[in-house]
Amino acid sequence: MKKKILTLLAIVLTLVGGITVVVLLGNDYRITEERLTIDLPGRSLDAVLARPRDSDPTGLVVMVHGDGPVEATHDGLYRPWFEAAADAGFATLSWTKPGNWLSQTMDDRAHEVEAAIDWARARPDIPTRALVLWGASQAGWVLPKVAAARNDLTGIVAVSPAINWLRQGRFNLLAELRESGATPEDQNRAVAASNQTRELLTSNADYATYRAHTPDPMDAARWTFVKLNYRSDATADLTAAATKHLPTLLMLATHDLNVDTTETATTYQRILGQSLTTKHFSAAHSMARPIMETSKFTGLTTATLWPRSLLAPGVLDTYRTTLTTLH
Repeated sequence: MKKKILTLLAIVLTLVGGITVVVLLGNDYRITEERLTIDLPGRSLDAVLARPRDSDPTGLVVMVHGDGPVEATHDGLYRPWFEAAADAGFATLSWTKPGNWLSQTMDDRAHEVEAAIDWARARPDIPTRALVLWGASQAGWVLPKVAAARNDLTGIVAVSPAINWLRQGRFNLLAELRESGATPEDQNRAVAASNQTRELLTSNADYATYRAHTPDPMDAARWTFVKLNYRSDATADLTAAATKHLPTLLMLATHDLNVDTTETATTYQRILGQSLTTKHFSAAHSMARPIMETSKFTGLTTATLWPRSLLAPGVLDTYRTTLTTLH
């Protein structure tokens, strides 16, 4: 009996050891990370600078987050992107969203990005010979503003951006209803509720009025954020940015429930023309393989053991290859 227990214990320890090795290998990136503080007038931002582990970078990617209280590494989910950039000879600068991010307009966010770029360019230890903006989702209303305002950018990588705030919200609402199998009646009720919220936004309703007319309201801070930004539309800023003729990679997902990728692709192509390269991936909005979002177990297991595999095939290769052309 004792021998059987010892044998079983040995098997368990071997399995645990094997899993530990896989986790360590899967989370071992070809980068080094340095924690920094971006000092701006009256405030500071907690940031990460990711560099190639075994070489000196010649360019810098500046990351612009999507919606939500995103940490500088997106709790590790950005590290595959950091690594792909490092393989292409780029460092990556990313910062944690400030605590007051729900009080920011898209103009505020663009000014923050510009201030961070100026800070980086003032530091001789940060390579900015080539300067690329990477932005996801909500950053689609930020990137064109920054691109239009500056003359020192080398290129842009736009991941799953939308064009118009209200149309994006309506597309997302209907897409998720269809995905969940909602009945036509349920869809009609949801659209009616959405229309009422739009009317309250247009009338500049305060939170108490909004809450009184909405059965499942967002919280007060989110309501303020939406009121500040619901008129956002990227078209004018894209048109202004187009005069810079910046090489732009547009990365779109074929399983995106958040963004109308047809509208995005058509609008970007019409405005940016030959400066644009559009790539479509069999991915969800986040560029993850769709199963990573539909199966929590698969997503969590993959994120723990081999995070690079969260992303759809071709995403990181396309990103890496694009950056190599921008030196």
